[in-house]
Amino acid sequence: MHGRHRAVLPDWLALYYRRPIELTHGEGRHVWDAEGNRYLDFFGGILTTMTAHALPEVTKAVSEQAGRIIHSSTLYLNRPMVEFAERVATLSGIPDARVFVTTSGTEANDTALLLATAYRRSNQILAMRNSYHGRSFSAVSVTGNSGWSPTSLSPLQTLYVHGGVRTRGPYAHLSDADFIAACVADLEDLLGHTRAPAALIAEPIQGVGGFTSPPDGLYAAFREVLDRHGILWISDEVQTGWGRTGEHFWGWQAHAENGPPDILTFAKGIGNGMSIGGVVARAEVMNCLDTNSISTFGGSPVTMAAGVANLAYLLEHDLPGNARRVGGLLIERLRAVGASVPAVREVRGRGLMIGIELVKPGTDEANPEAAAAVTEAAREGGLLIGKGGGHDTSVLRIAPPLSLTVAEAEEGATILERALNSV
Repeated sequence: MHGRHRAVLPDWLALYYRRPIELTHGEGRHVWDAEGNRYLDFFGGILTTMTAHALPEVTKAVSEQAGRIIHSSTLYLNRPMVEFAERVATLSGIPDARVFVTTSGTEANDTALLLATAYRRSNQILAMRNSYHGRSFSAVSVTGNSGWSPTSLSPLQTLYVHGGVRTRGPYAHLSDADFIAACVADLEDLLGHTRAPAALIAEPIQGVGGFTSPPDGLYAAFREVLDRHGILWISDEVQTGWGRTGEHFWGWQAHAENGPPDILTFAKGIGNGMSIGGVVARAEVMNCLDTNSISTFGGSPVTMAAGVANLAYLLEHDLPGNARRVGGLLIERLRAVGASVPAVREVRGRGLMIGIELVKPGTDEANPEAAAAVTEAAREGGLLIGKGGGHDTSVLRIAPPLSLTVAEAEEGATILERALNSV
């Protein structure tokens, strides 16, 4: 299969592992490859299999809807899409919310940037260093991570702000309060040298950047500055949404002192593998476009049936609460492991969104070779994890389905411990 893949697909399409694996089926928190090997899944297809593999409630909803009608487009009334949008609007925390459904997080962020620039009549965007917002032309242009930015050409003028990474950079030595004050001062200074931007786009916890985050309250402090200038706040919740952090349903709620964001984007986990993304904004912003628009595939009856069923399961079984409880146990277990491994610089995260940053022992230098080796060793031990990081891919990304059990968390931590000690 690998040879066939290379013969017809782009060279730049990344594959994990020296000997890539083909996943054929899954159940619960486990998946199997084409050779019959079973793995505990601690990455969930990049945080997308949010509840469980082959979740009966979701597969039943998809099957039943596919038996009625698969596609219609947004040109027709669509009951599953309306039901999904009603639920998301209520959960978003944004007053008088409107929801536009897309097929991916990239498309959601692309739409949010369109709304912000049209509403504000400005093509300037503030973004965070070390960020990632997708692979479209506009999303790449606000991504502050050189490893995922293939071009410097852009439809936008992007200005990068400090604050997304707490333990690296010029403010790392400061206390949390002083860190926030320094980042706010940097933002104030930046705005004194430019025309007013349309929006700040920020991930509450940076995903591809290695699960890094600022102290709680940074974006609330930013919001005071942004509001004085009329600048919108876009919260990219593609990876942090739906309770993955355990403590909050949305990542922005750790920065809620000055209210919700103007625009919220989501994707990944809500479809549990089905292709769903979307944008939530207050009506004034969402309705600012003065031309027609549609979505051919966004809000498909089948994907919306999956989204409604998956969201219902998430809430009925309190999976955010499970992420808090089991994730808290897992992160403490991994911190105990990391304390005895010289290559581990930091174990960080919230809920079931955990990063392990690796360095060359005795230094602060990123160690992507070690991250690759640990990922391979974990796979050999029966565990799938992800990788990420800013300047270098040196962070292990751990994000299991939110239904993870305590026993599975311990099993995964034990495999990771062996993998870390093998490098």
